[in-house]
Amino acid sequence: MSPFPTIEDFIGHTPLVRLQRMNPNPSNTILAKLEGNNPAGSVKDRPAMNMIRQAQLRGQISPGDTLIEATSGNTGIALAMAAAIMGYKMTLIMPANQSEERRASMRAYGASIISVSAQEGMEHARDLAQRMQAQGLGIVLDQFSNPDNPQAHYLSTGPEIWQDSQGQVTHFIASMGTTGTIMGCSRYLKEQNPAVQIIGLQPTDGAQIPGIRRWPEAYLPSIFDAQRVDSIIDMDQSSAEHAMKRLAAEEGIFAGVSSGGSIAGALLLSERVNNAVIVAIVCDRGDRYLSTGVYNS
Repeated sequence: MSPFPTIEDFIGHTPLVRLQRMNPNPSNTILAKLEGNNPAGSVKDRPAMNMIRQAQLRGQISPGDTLIEATSGNTGIALAMAAAIMGYKMTLIMPANQSEERRASMRAYGASIISVSAQEGMEHARDLAQRMQAQGLGIVLDQFSNPDNPQAHYLSTGPEIWQDSQGQVTHFIASMGTTGTIMGCSRYLKEQNPAVQIIGLQPTDGAQIPGIRRWPEAYLPSIFDAQRVDSIIDMDQSSAEHAMKRLAAEEGIFAGVSSGGSIAGALLLSERVNNAVIVAIVCDRGDRYLSTGVYNS
């Protein structure tokens, strides 16, 4: 075996850094988990690799097979990378209103992209993926119901947060899309200290924050267990975007809109509690949103 690592070996072990200027309450510490430092640029690198690897170990897929997944962006990029690493073909189905940087990144890794309209959205994309699988066109990993998604965070993200916060974390905040991050981290952190508070973020009605959703009941991810979340914050788009811009300009952390939502939630929480160590997931980098104009104003 070669003594030299491969790109896969650099998934995870991302920095946990302290906010220096934005925190409104000096009795608290706000720590940002910089998941944009993963090789494909987001927190989704972890479950993408784990879902493919575990399916391969179970004999459900073999290199050369075609994988299909509905995605709003980050999971698609991560799966395209993981498929390239492990020798799979990747077909991704996504709404047409996602940023061109995301599409270009997926194509760069060799993935094929099928677009559905913004009106049809992720629900239609998920339905189409299942129909394609039924037609024998590939295998759906299904991040929304696949336990290998939260398992990735139970095995890596949660332990990293606990170790790097020196076991002092009191509150954990994550935006909710597939809910894999919050489910896996909640399970691990609560096992270490049941008093750790788990806070999920979902968008207010009408908000278009990439990567997080307020799902209709019929499409709620089956991996989601409401009992693992202590409270939920409804986040409006302007607050998420404002925090995102402050994060870059005041802290030097260039991130996306859902990351801004996590930080906005952490700031709100910091105004309400004292002597807390608040960990927020900064799930990706800001460069994949530049074409949307969100950083222009």
